[in-house]
Amino acid sequence: MHHIAASPLRRVAVLVLAGAKPLDVGIPAQVFATRPSMPCEVRVCGAAPGLVSGGDGLAYAVSHGLEALAWADLVFVPGYRFPDREDPPRAVLDALIAAHDRGARLAAISTGAFALAATGLLNGKRATTHWHYTQALAAKHPQVQVDENVLFVDEGDVLTSAGAASGIDLCLHVLRSEFGVAASNHVARRLVAAPYRSGGQAQYVPRSVPEPHGARFAATRDWALHRLEEPLTLHLLARHAAVSTRTFSRHFLKETGHTPMQWVVRARIDRARELLEQSECGIEQIAAMVGLGTGANLRQHFQRILGTSPAEYRRTFTCGT
Repeated sequence: MHHIAASPLRRVAVLVLAGAKPLDVGIPAQVFATRPSMPCEVRVCGAAPGLVSGGDGLAYAVSHGLEALAWADLVFVPGYRFPDREDPPRAVLDALIAAHDRGARLAAISTGAFALAATGLLNGKRATTHWHYTQALAAKHPQVQVDENVLFVDEGDVLTSAGAASGIDLCLHVLRSEFGVAASNHVARRLVAAPYRSGGQAQYVPRSVPEPHGARFAATRDWALHRLEEPLTLHLLARHAAVSTRTFSRHFLKETGHTPMQWVVRARIDRARELLEQSECGIEQIAAMVGLGTGANLRQHFQRILGTSPAEYRRTFTCGT
């Protein structure tokens, strides 16, 4: 099992509002639950301790009130039913603002974006929500730059995401930034989830002719992930998928948010990040192991994608045994 050494205990609050959606509540509560591989403490809270009526026939017995937001480093706001009808209570909005002012990151899942928008913290910033509610969010909060075509948006101190499954993508994204890619991939495997989907990937909005988005080239991506050290070209990937390069490129971009070769480079960088975290291999050796050839090439892509160097990344994320 992967263990994280020298990482501070992260305090995570999951704010359950009236009408909360069960998947939206469960995803961050499960992802960040305390275990040897996850140095976090999770507190599920509401406007007050006690029973909170939820959506989809469920209710939640929460142990904590808004004091949990004053305690937390990271606050998740799950989606809830009918977000465009009425804002959360003023005390809830004030507690979110106070948590943000204290330095906590606020992350909304799905329609939880309406609660963040009601605080004013999204004014002038990009945000998203479930595709069914993007127009309502833009109409209700015109100062928010609503992007209806992405899975999640990271504005640093405030993050928003689309519908339920994208809550997993958002949580994995936060994990990557907090604890490194090895920890994120460990959780993804535990959840049987895709290890990484770009925040810029399009939401799966219903079309008149449904397409099997997300799964069509999953086998080819898995095939490539096991051969990152080998030469991987667009032609080889398309041949494995048994389609033309043009068809492969078009649908791959829809599925992942990246062109095939952009995705390959990012997959190689992710593998390099794992090796930097978990091994003592040198930069040149790692570059060869992940198919990037030279240390200079690895450093160039690392700087472009992550804004740091491999050596600095290794110093930031260290793993125990």
